[in-house]
Amino acid sequence: MHRISNTPIRALAVSAAGLLALTGCADRQGDDETADFPSEDITVVVPYDAGGASDLAARTLVGELEDELDASIVVENRSGGAGSVGLDHLAGQDADGYTLGYLPVETVMLGHQGYDIDPSDYEPLGQIVSVPATIAVPADSEYETLEDLLAAAEDEELSVANSGTGSIWHAATSALNEEAGTQLDPVPFDGGAPAVTAAVGGQVDAVVAGVSETATAAEDDQLRVLAVLDDERADAMSDVPTAEEQGYDVSIGGWGAIGAPEGLPDDVREALVDAISSAADSEEFVETIESSGNIAVNVGPEEFQSFYEEENARFESLFSE
Repeated sequence: MHRISNTPIRALAVSAAGLLALTGCADRQGDDETADFPSEDITVVVPYDAGGASDLAARTLVGELEDELDASIVVENRSGGAGSVGLDHLAGQDADGYTLGYLPVETVMLGHQGYDIDPSDYEPLGQIVSVPATIAVPADSEYETLEDLLAAAEDEELSVANSGTGSIWHAATSALNEEAGTQLDPVPFDGGAPAVTAAVGGQVDAVVAGVSETATAAEDDQLRVLAVLDDERADAMSDVPTAEEQGYDVSIGGWGAIGAPEGLPDDVREALVDAISSAADSEEFVETIESSGNIAVNVGPEEFQSFYEEENARFESLFSE
């Protein structure tokens, strides 16, 4: 069984030591310099190329967040290394609230795969989205069903694009291989959008990416989505069966949060948490995310921190096996 949850998270018990390690326990009070926050432009770092699920979630939230904070916010795409380039950049910025970032599930995966990424370097401010996975092939592919694709991959190596070595979509490909005994060869790209582009162009046999990343190409008859790798069908492609419906017990997906370099002043943190929660609750954000096939969520930092730490521990165990 391969299940990596992408449903809205719940509060989970964590150890006191682990919680301190990820959140820090210092009392960080604001001062005169932060009293008028924000007083300048804010940057939100997205660790992938424009056009993917992470970029969509971040840019949609930013549109609402600008109104909430009465500030100009610039989205900066810094791709590479399955998200490690952008995450490393974010961790090195001042913890003053003027540089935020989109924290994908890879934030708690990469450090266990040899990347210099430590989840405790980031201060999660709230989860905003959950992203079911899909597997798709070019529209003119000979593979009509997931069974067709996996049957062929039993006898020959088939190339499957993903958002980078060590990414959640790379992990999804590996999960399919383990479940079906196949030879799907992961091919890394700098994000879901370029991975989908490669599949549309016939550079690979298939692609594993988020629902929002494959739905548009499918609507334009450029891709054929073979399965949703989730417990339920996606609203954006309700005619596409899950992998489990087709006999393959694979359910895996990503999530996304907004975060900052660890160590924000308390008053800045409070202002950001309130604004992010309001933006994530907005009709525009929810409608845009849900129509893309992803799941809009609004989980505050305390509840999300528990999930964040459990995910970190789970991937540590997974990648040490």
